[in-house]
Amino acid sequence: MGKFKIYLILLILSASVGFSGCVEKSPSQTNAVEIKNFSFQPSSIEISAGTTVTWINRDSAEHTITAKDGSFNSGNIKTGGMFNHTFSNPGTYQYQCLIHPSMVGEVVVTEPMTNASKAGPAEVKSSGSNLSINGFDSLNTSGANASASNAPMVGLKLIAQGFAAPMEFVSSGDGTGRMFAVDQTGIVKIITADEKVIAEPFLNLSDRMVTISPRYDERGLLGLAFHPNFARNGRLFAFYSAPLRSSAPQGWSCTNRLSEFTISSRNPNVVDMNSEKILMEIDKPQMNHNGGTIAFGPDGYLYVPLGDGGNANDVGVGHVAGGNAQDTTTLLGKILRIDVNGKDNETYSIPADNPFITMNSVLPEIWAYGFRNPWRISFDKEGRLFVSDAGQNLWEEVDIVTKGGNYGWNIREGTRCFDPDNPNASPANCSDKGRRSEPLLDPIIEYDHHNRTVVVGGYVYEGSALPELNGSYVFADWSSGFAKGDGVLYLARPSGQGLWKMEEIGIADRPEGRINEYIRSFGQDDKGELYLLTSDEAGPQKETGKIYKLVSSRSNS
Repeated sequence: MGKFKIYLILLILSASVGFSGCVEKSPSQTNAVEIKNFSFQPSSIEISAGTTVTWINRDSAEHTITAKDGSFNSGNIKTGGMFNHTFSNPGTYQYQCLIHPSMVGEVVVTEPMTNASKAGPAEVKSSGSNLSINGFDSLNTSGANASASNAPMVGLKLIAQGFAAPMEFVSSGDGTGRMFAVDQTGIVKIITADEKVIAEPFLNLSDRMVTISPRYDERGLLGLAFHPNFARNGRLFAFYSAPLRSSAPQGWSCTNRLSEFTISSRNPNVVDMNSEKILMEIDKPQMNHNGGTIAFGPDGYLYVPLGDGGNANDVGVGHVAGGNAQDTTTLLGKILRIDVNGKDNETYSIPADNPFITMNSVLPEIWAYGFRNPWRISFDKEGRLFVSDAGQNLWEEVDIVTKGGNYGWNIREGTRCFDPDNPNASPANCSDKGRRSEPLLDPIIEYDHHNRTVVVGGYVYEGSALPELNGSYVFADWSSGFAKGDGVLYLARPSGQGLWKMEEIGIADRPEGRINEYIRSFGQDDKGELYLLTSDEAGPQKETGKIYKLVSSRSNS
């Protein structure tokens, strides 16, 4: 998108002097930046030294205005709140919201204006979603910056639409060919084998969930998994955000719930809503970092990813010293592994080969730990567990998770050292071990935040329609920011030792080979074919969500 110019009238905060193009040198000259729709508007502003910039939060969520060089930090600003900062020295000051790191902006400060140069309005420049943020390291994995024109190409076949925020697209594995579309708003609908959408919801949890914000929210109905013997026992499992239970700390965000349901005895396309059995409840201090996908492994056990509790940097209310992700006495920031078949009327039991089952200082449900927000997981036919872990300010990562592994957060972000007190720079040195002197394990994929924000985990391609993708891990980045959806599709393959090689996947018949929508998730059917879940809105609203099937770029479908 080309750069454009907006002209913002200078506000002069002098009681005795009104606006004038010829005002004498004044340190009270002020510019305003609005925070709305999870973006700084305008995202880039040019001022002269001595000018005060005022940020006004018009969003429903809290935000911060934090300089990347540490020169200013607003702390959390609530709806309607303001933050002022006077820029005394020329330079370029890049900043972001620590709670929502995809929100970025910059202030360009020039030498103080002369009287002659003050005759016109201040110039404000915005490059929209293509704002380039300097200071990040270059992309570490080769091929990740490849242009779409040189990338492998796929086509998209629209399967279903009309969702607010599609989160999952899963098969029941019962041989019917049905796929189940999970909407963040609490609704699950069936898409039949002949690609028809059944109007009546398969599952509706909207009245059992916490109220979620339509503008942006990470809570809601986040995961759905069918028992490996679903065809015989009709059991399925949902992971969703319920209102905060009475026993939780006051003022926390929600209680995430893992529940079991059974299919209706009268209608195989509807869940018996009276059958809910709560297996697990996890109280959450903040709205973000909930985890998401739940999945049965080839071993028959259920894997449940949980975020670190939310906020930023794994610090704040509800976060222990050193971070929840490294604390093995909490379930937050972990991958759990449980046996839903239970024993002795328990809701679930602990598999005998879980890594910490005999250790008193570690919760036995834990399979792996050291995660910030492992919101997408999948297994390939070799049984490998792929986990995409959303990064903080600089790095995104994908891990192949193994038994008992510590994946580093918040000691590291990706392969880089991390400092919770300065998340905008990677320290040169940090420990390479966890609290129990265990090694920190590296990701297989890592990329920086240059025009990218959040990794969206996918699947290893195991279908037949796209042989050029065979054996590749297909994943995405959500978008460059909140202003407009422009997610990017990627593949990654092993390239010897170390990090896998990334390549961008182009989209046939789309401008510049890009999807131009927010990429929310992926799905995989029983034949190994992949699906892409998108929406035009950053939050769960307006029913712009779509489900596409990845097809050959030569297909006419």
